[in-house]
Amino acid sequence: MTVPIARPIPATIAAVIRDGHVLLVRRANPPDENCWAFPGGKIDAGERIEAATARELREETGVVAEPLHVFDAVDVFDRDEAGALRRHFILIAVLCRWQSGEPVAGDDARDARWIPLADLEGHELATSFGVARLARKAAALMAAV
Repeated sequence: MTVPIARPIPATIAAVIRDGHVLLVRRANPPDENCWAFPGGKIDAGERIEAATARELREETGVVAEPLHVFDAVDVFDRDEAGALRRHFILIAVLCRWQSGEPVAGDDARDARWIPLADLEGHELATSFGVARLARKAAALMAAV
């Protein structure tokens, strides 16, 4: 029997848009193993959201970007095979401006690459929940920056 954790886990995701592409990683671990998702991870105690975003982005992709601002938040529920809650993540989406580097999978990623935004509209690409919606929102925000 799975015993849920007492509190949600705060984590950050980096939405980096460049030339009509979004930076995504193929997750190596649950939840959503093998799905394409935004790079990101847990926020360490005492770490600011922006610092966690930049750190996780570098660790998972090698890309350096400037965190601009929080633009959304998403609940992710990790459940076991029986449906019992294992973990509850609160993913804080941060819009980031690319500065340097090309994606190379590292840390918790199987792959990392620039994905054309148009490819997120089809069903050929297995993505984590909400990726297409957040990518569209991030692209619209970047166009206004």
